[in-house]
Amino acid sequence: MLADGAVHVAVQVAPFDAAAEMARLSALSTLAGGVSLFVGQVRGGGGLVSLTLEHYPGMTEKIMEVLAAEAMERFELLGCTLIHRVGRLEVGQPIVFVGACAAHRAAALAATGFLIDRLKTGAPFWKKEEYAGGGTAWVQARAEDDAAASAWDNTP
Repeated sequence: MLADGAVHVAVQVAPFDAAAEMARLSALSTLAGGVSLFVGQVRGGGGLVSLTLEHYPGMTEKIMEVLAAEAMERFELLGCTLIHRVGRLEVGQPIVFVGACAAHRAAALAATGFLIDRLKTGAPFWKKEEYAGGGTAWVQARAEDDAAASAWDNTP
């Protein structure tokens, strides 16, 4: 039986507290043997100043909930967390938090990889880059992200 709050999904403008999220996952069960975390941040380079993220409200959260439920079952998780920020984020700011709690580290680690790969390609987010010179560009889908997500199709 899963603890109340075993799955936490959020799309938000506000920053998240990675330490608090890890503590929440760790406290879900005394059976927890591993908690795996991934925190993505806005990567700089090439004059990038910021990234503005938009999403499809309601649909984005639903897709994230489906991904979390799939991970919970597939990896026999005790809990998982998916938080994705939206709005304007400057280089170095955290953008996404993925956490998985399981009885064993291998399941927690695999689930974290699965969740970030599928979240990156499966949830409706749009990203616009802003550069120091004032230029902007919408981020296009990348074949390597699609390949990473589809690699889980044949992975137990």
